[in-house]
Amino acid sequence: MAEKTITTDTYKLFPSPRNVHRTVFAHEVFVPYPYALIDLPSFYLKGKYSLFAACRLADMKMGQVVTFENEADRTKFNANFVPD
Repeated sequence: MAEKTITTDTYKLFPSPRNVHRTVFAHEVFVPYPYALIDLPSFYLKGKYSLFAACRLADMKMGQVVTFENEADRTKFNANFVPD
């Protein structure tokens, strides 16, 4: 059975089936590339993280949201992520 969507004030989220942690963490990044392959284990992050397909409600822009338990992981992701 498919997982349900999660609706926040900002996004409608669709959890990735490959998420180890199925939580929306406090630190997030919206990636405006809905089809980009994001291999989070290859970033060697320190804390927990999760990935969602997302629709930004303000403008209905599709993309992906990556959420992080640690602020440092969000900074590392922003510095190293390059869309394919």
